[in-house]
Amino acid sequence: MLAELFPRAHARYSSLPVLGPHLDGFVVWLRSQGYHDLLIRLRIRAARRLDALLRRRGVDQPRDLTATDLRAYAPADSQEDLYLAAAVRSLVRYFEQQGALAPPPATPAQTLICSYRTHLERDRGLAFRTVIHHMATVRELLSFLDHDQVHDRLRGLDQRDIEAFVQVLSTRLSRASLQHSIAHLRAFLRFLVARGLVPADLEAGIDTPRVYRGEQLPRALPWETVRALLRAVDRSTLMGRRDYAMLLLVMTYGLRTSEVVALTLDDIDWRSGQLRVPRSKVATPLVLPLTQEVGAALVDYLQHGRPDLPNREIFLRVRAPAGTLKPTALTEAFQGWVRRSGLPIRFQGPHCLRHSLAVHLLRQGTPLKTIGDLLGHRSSESTCVYLRLHVEDLREVALDLPVDAGEEVCR
Repeated sequence: MLAELFPRAHARYSSLPVLGPHLDGFVVWLRSQGYHDLLIRLRIRAARRLDALLRRRGVDQPRDLTATDLRAYAPADSQEDLYLAAAVRSLVRYFEQQGALAPPPATPAQTLICSYRTHLERDRGLAFRTVIHHMATVRELLSFLDHDQVHDRLRGLDQRDIEAFVQVLSTRLSRASLQHSIAHLRAFLRFLVARGLVPADLEAGIDTPRVYRGEQLPRALPWETVRALLRAVDRSTLMGRRDYAMLLLVMTYGLRTSEVVALTLDDIDWRSGQLRVPRSKVATPLVLPLTQEVGAALVDYLQHGRPDLPNREIFLRVRAPAGTLKPTALTEAFQGWVRRSGLPIRFQGPHCLRHSLAVHLLRQGTPLKTIGDLLGHRSSESTCVYLRLHVEDLREVALDLPVDAGEEVCR
């Protein structure tokens, strides 16, 4: 592979003492990730400089390094040396997949987090996504406490430390999100108390922010604004075809971002015209009719926009590295097309399209139970949020004031 990229100078790279034996495989891997040959050449040229740095530090082979060690060879500011930074990032991912790096030693915090994760999954039986959210809060807490640097930090934990951590969280979280984080914090403290690692009753002193039922209206957009956003998506590009299909799925069926990116080719039954949506919050998948508009958008993307990769997921990355999408990709796509459209949309995520669909169906007279089933709600209380009407809706149901009564009031 090096000979194809550098017909005259390939020996210069294959003979590198540390990285040379791995560069042919690295080139094959980069091509499988969707990188163009120009970008691959730039990385290989930068790998030559990286090899010199490694030899200067006494490194003989990648196995002498952990992923953290190798990342340290990238410039602190990637703009100082773009190609070296890119080469280091790609080599870390490649060597990790090949198992060619030394495993990092587990820190005390990582050991504790691993034990807690096992507890959440095995003892409490929590869902995967719920465990992920718990882990994020726990990692942030242990980092805040400098758990790995301060010996027996947890044994000296007191209420002031907890309050200081909650104050840090409150600077970036809404009251509703802070409620969830405090629930994660309480659960972790109970876990630590049961193992004698912290003083008892710490969790009892954490005050939960108040969130009142019905204090906010649904985050819904006018239906014409939703349609206008969809029309603003440029479907002449590969990314536009993909983003149009994803946003259309949210707008048509009220799917969550995680449900959209998790859809696979096997979830589409073209013969029967059905779409099978595995739902993370309920035990059974939701089977929906495949509308003509959604079917056409999916066909257009699959035939003219989807990269030719063996992945079964429907929606894939357009830019290198190739692969599947994270739920945040749909949020970024929504934000990008909102900026390009110039529409007055103040919401930051596509979840408002889900709310907009629910309000749109409600105004068309769709039963609340049907809306709840479509949105995957376990309880009717979750769906009742859409019964809270806007001011314009209230004006439509207000009775006209009789003329005589109005004159009497004026007197």
